[in-house]
Amino acid sequence: MDAGRAPTQPDHRRGIGHRLRDGWRWVTAPLVRLWDSHHPLDAYALVHMASVAGDSLVALALADSVFFALKPGAARTHVALYLGLTMAPLAVAGPVLVPLLDRGGFRRVISFMAAAARAGIAIYAAPRFGTLVLFPAAFGMLVMSRINSITRNGLTVAYAPSREGLMSANARLGRLGVIGGLVVLGPGIVFLKLGGAQAVLYLAASVFVLAALLNLRLPQPPTQPQDTKDEVRERGRMPSLAAPAVGTAGLRGAMGFLIVLLAFALRRSGEPTYWFGLLALSATAGGLIADLVAPRVSRRLREEGAVIGSLLAAGAGSVIAFVAFSLPFLMLFAAMAGAAAEFARLAFQSLMQREAPGGAQGRVFVRYEVVFQMAWVLGAFIPAVVPIDFRAGVLILAVFYLALGAWYLFRPALQRGRPTSAP
Repeated sequence: MDAGRAPTQPDHRRGIGHRLRDGWRWVTAPLVRLWDSHHPLDAYALVHMASVAGDSLVALALADSVFFALKPGAARTHVALYLGLTMAPLAVAGPVLVPLLDRGGFRRVISFMAAAARAGIAIYAAPRFGTLVLFPAAFGMLVMSRINSITRNGLTVAYAPSREGLMSANARLGRLGVIGGLVVLGPGIVFLKLGGAQAVLYLAASVFVLAALLNLRLPQPPTQPQDTKDEVRERGRMPSLAAPAVGTAGLRGAMGFLIVLLAFALRRSGEPTYWFGLLALSATAGGLIADLVAPRVSRRLREEGAVIGSLLAAGAGSVIAFVAFSLPFLMLFAAMAGAAAEFARLAFQSLMQREAPGGAQGRVFVRYEVVFQMAWVLGAFIPAVVPIDFRAGVLILAVFYLALGAWYLFRPALQRGRPTSAP
């Protein structure tokens, strides 16, 4: 009898082993496909995922110190200081980046250096997390993150296949970036519980090292021809981007306002802590939905139409959240706001990448990235320094979204009604 039962135990164990291996293959199959692909955009997608994952871990470590380890009044001062510092990185890095990005051949090197620098700063800051070193270290990592985001525009233009289009390429990178951030969230929380924010920074450093190494697999982007007009080359200003930039900047500022409003107003009103997590998750889910839907919508809708639709949808969601103030409707509003901001980002990014002339892409990318970063910071700065009730903040957002959407809709009629100046 014993001899007849002996084989059943190894068979049972082999069955569990096969299921575990099958599950592992299913989870890692998308990454394996990206790794095995010979297309440069797939190779860059791995770099982008690792970069976003590292930034997410840094944000987790900083949030533990800035938002939750201090009383609301003290946290407000620290966040206001941090937001003030975030307005400087592109002003520091922009003049250096522009000539390198305009030539095109240095973009891969810049991406590598941005990842390697963030790894080094995280390693340096981890054992000094409770000291004043935290803020200059956070500033340095933010500078490198902004440099990486500008470089991503140029590399997307260089690597995107013409058959896919820029909207699809940007949306795909957005989806993979969200996945990269979510994948490290679980390990990041475990490291936070076991070793504190310092352990999370060490984990972030290892992810940034991986991002730097993945850059070595990227092909060299082509050098851009110098065929631009003087105005675009000197200032990076393009009249065709002016109106879409206003709408996109408005949505970026509204998202900064919403995030900081969530951080302070919910805590001050005594709502459960899990509300913040659910609303933040809803906003992330909304952005992911936008990444999934945007390539299909872009075939039927112009980029400016996507910006208008995003503003009106976010305004409708904020009105609903104000009237029916409850967690489910707030989650719906957060998802709509996240989707609207992502739609507008993708639409403007694709429009900018397509219309920015060769030889001036770096200047154009830097100009509008500065505008959008300032819009986010200014939006976030208001609830960081002014105590605003959460429901009142939702109403402010509703008025802002709808007013900006109305301006966008009626702008052509207003421009036609203006008297033309004499030549």
